[in-house]
Amino acid sequence: MQHEVVHSPAYSLLKVTLTEGEEIHAEPGALVLMQGVEVKTSMQGGVMKSLMRSLLGGESVWINTYRAKTNGARVWLSPPSPGDILYLPLESGKLLLQDRAYLAHHGEVEIGVAFRGFKGFLSEGQFVWLKAEGSGGIWMAAFGALEVVELAPGERVTVDNFHTVAMDGTVEYKIRTFGGLKSALLGGEGLVMELQGPGRVVLQTRTEASFVQSLLPFLPKEQ
Repeated sequence: MQHEVVHSPAYSLLKVTLTEGEEIHAEPGALVLMQGVEVKTSMQGGVMKSLMRSLLGGESVWINTYRAKTNGARVWLSPPSPGDILYLPLESGKLLLQDRAYLAHHGEVEIGVAFRGFKGFLSEGQFVWLKAEGSGGIWMAAFGALEVVELAPGERVTVDNFHTVAMDGTVEYKIRTFGGLKSALLGGEGLVMELQGPGRVVLQTRTEASFVQSLLPFLPKEQ
């Protein structure tokens, strides 16, 4: 299997070339082009897990599998919004990621729901993230460019909550306000996440929420 990302970081396109028998699994609606493959649509992880992913993660219960019928088969995929695409192998065996960030995967990987409770609601406006477990790799997409931060054992960083796209299962996190009460109210940051290694953290350089907020002064106001 060979893959490359072109036109990044603004209008990224994932190009995957497969040998006969190889497979890639992708989010419905992501297909741009395919050649020499057969397509199968199924529920990821079984009926109950798929329904939980849909109800709690906001994701489709379906996933498309593209299987190469010949060497040199091609599959091109793109995310729904402008931004970058990043490939991350499952080094720790588990990866947590925003539900909107999942684009595709390969290998023996199960996509499920990671319960995050109230902390998840505070960090992303939702109670859960997706959880990818197994061996293989994930292609993820996000608004803006993507940056990987490698945390050593015990190393800590503080990041804006909405800029966190994914993290290894080995990374510990907690959510707190940005500084004291004055900083939280007037500093423009609100909540932040304290992350502790070891593991990788993926950050996005822009967020949809901030972009929409920046457009509000230019939109017509109701009379």
